[in-house]
Amino acid sequence: MTDHRPWRGVLVATALPLNDDLSVNYDKYAEHCAWLVENGCDGVVPNGSLGEYQVLTPEERARVVETAVAAIGGQRVMPGVAAYGSAESRRWAEQAGEAGCRAVMLLPPNAYRADERSVLAHYAEVAQAGLPVVAYNNPVDTKVDLVPELLARLHGEGYIRAVKEFSGDVRRAYRIAELAPELDLLIGADDVLLELAVAGAKGWVAGYPNALPQASVELYHAAVDGDLDTARHLYRQLHPLLRWDSRVEFVQAIKLSMDLVGRHGGPCRPPRMPLLPEQEAAVRSATEKAVAAGLS
Repeated sequence: MTDHRPWRGVLVATALPLNDDLSVNYDKYAEHCAWLVENGCDGVVPNGSLGEYQVLTPEERARVVETAVAAIGGQRVMPGVAAYGSAESRRWAEQAGEAGCRAVMLLPPNAYRADERSVLAHYAEVAQAGLPVVAYNNPVDTKVDLVPELLARLHGEGYIRAVKEFSGDVRRAYRIAELAPELDLLIGADDVLLELAVAGAKGWVAGYPNALPQASVELYHAAVDGDLDTARHLYRQLHPLLRWDSRVEFVQAIKLSMDLVGRHGGPCRPPRMPLLPEQEAAVRSATEKAVAAGLS
């Protein structure tokens, strides 16, 4: 098994630029992927929740992956391959491999509240595609919790190599390290970055670098390198934005921040609705304050 671990570092869960008619702007997406890498990010995660994969057609979803690979190279692209059925997730993993990607990210079954046997079977099926799998634990949205004991079993069976941890419970980092010391922990929620970095995280599947990549990358490296004075200062400055990553309206908030800093976020596809006026004002104020402080 190769020791190459393309999920380490700062991988941006990319927002997907849409035109006013809600079609995908592939040129803007390619430009965005390249811009993120140019500004210090290590790679991208297309077709995650932030990329609105649930409302893409199969053709759009495949083209998004191919666009990212063409822009920055497959070794920097780790697509989300979540789907209702295990066979479909495996097909998306195979498509990722054919496009040149080196790893994929996979939610547990989320069409229903799956039990442990179903979770194991799901990851076993997708692992058959032959790419390293990064599990994505998001019990808030999926209602399926990949607790440390289950993660250790998935890792022990050879089904997963890392986990994007989005439970918000930073105590789990230490339990995971005890039960599966070779399983890489990835920061999954922007607003617990410092806590999980201190706990030994090897990477960050990130939201807000879509708008502020340089400051986000500086924060990550300061945190994992133990430069806590720098990390705490940046964390306080960015946290009013980072906490939106754990809210229902995270896609709309991050896209608004992108628009405000001169990137192309654009609208979201239904059923996502635009931010309420008070939400928009809060995101706008926090973004403008960060930019005024010299963060980019």
